[in-house]
Amino acid sequence: MEIMRLVVTGPVGAGKSTFIRAVSEIDVVDTDRQATDETGLLKEKTTVGFDFGRLQFEPEMALHLYGTPGQPRFDFMWEYLINHAHAYILLVPAHRPADFRKAQLIHEFMAERATLPMIVGVTHADCEDAWSLDSVAIATGFTDSAQRPPFIPINATEPVSVTNALMMLINQYVQLAV
Repeated sequence: MEIMRLVVTGPVGAGKSTFIRAVSEIDVVDTDRQATDETGLLKEKTTVGFDFGRLQFEPEMALHLYGTPGQPRFDFMWEYLINHAHAYILLVPAHRPADFRKAQLIHEFMAERATLPMIVGVTHADCEDAWSLDSVAIATGFTDSAQRPPFIPINATEPVSVTNALMMLINQYVQLAV
């Protein structure tokens, strides 16, 4: 059986755990713990290791989904997960411009360690104060539209939205593998 390892990364509260829970066919393995720093202002619990979900795509093809913690103090997990991945998706919350720089730094961290297919999923795009996809792209450092990875809106709570993002990511992987 072939296993494809996909990493879901992004700042705290971008929707990584929710994204994985939306499509995993198994109970998601998580390492959520009580938030003890400024993360507690956003949410009660946060990922401190990684999330793991699984999706059987074909009889001989499974997707393993790994969600990273959002805090830089857990970057040792980012490094481990990205070094074993086939592709990744960077989630960016469109309604929190203060997190755009954090998303950019996470992308730079990943890109320094592995050259992998990736897409950017823009979450919370339905919020009243959300930035447009193009504005999020520019604010996160993807200023050259010709070199920009795909930016797509994602509702991490909707399995169809998550599945569409996964299909796009797999297509990126297949195109670069050929």
